[in-house]
Amino acid sequence: MDIKEENYLEDTLVDNSHIIYPSEGEKMELGSGSFTFKVTSDLTNDQMGIYEIILQPMAIGAHLHYHRFMDETFIVTEGTLTVMHGTETKQLSKGAVVFIPRFTPHGFKNDSDTIVKLMLVFTPSMKREGFFKGLHQILGEDPIDPEKHQKLYNKYDSFPVDQNQLELTKK
Repeated sequence: MDIKEENYLEDTLVDNSHIIYPSEGEKMELGSGSFTFKVTSDLTNDQMGIYEIILQPMAIGAHLHYHRFMDETFIVTEGTLTVMHGTETKQLSKGAVVFIPRFTPHGFKNDSDTIVKLMLVFTPSMKREGFFKGLHQILGEDPIDPEKHQKLYNKYDSFPVDQNQLELTKK
């Protein structure tokens, strides 16, 4: 029997890169906005997910919430995004980046009269595509079932925060 010995001294190089062009990715419409899967959990072994979000004027992206097991990064690519983080609210224009570590309450919306586009990066991604697909399904129902909505949020590491009871610890 011929047993191949593992080489502990040299790396094996493989090109597993992926290029996702602007018009590519699985796109889902949500109301008048959309989200597109660019870099998915499957591609990164669940280490990272990148999603393009388009928010129409005066649209809410997410109410105040936090994550226990993942960090979230917003990169504004068009328009002005309103981001709530901790107890602050900021208007972020094209090129702005905000990093939201786990246990930081945050939410985002488009308060303007023009479209906002952004990239959301989740690390690790924790199969975040399931959250977006579930959200698409639940928000398409009439009436929307709040229990299903909450169950989806909790399954995908999103926990709502009541802004009236917001108390933060500063490091």
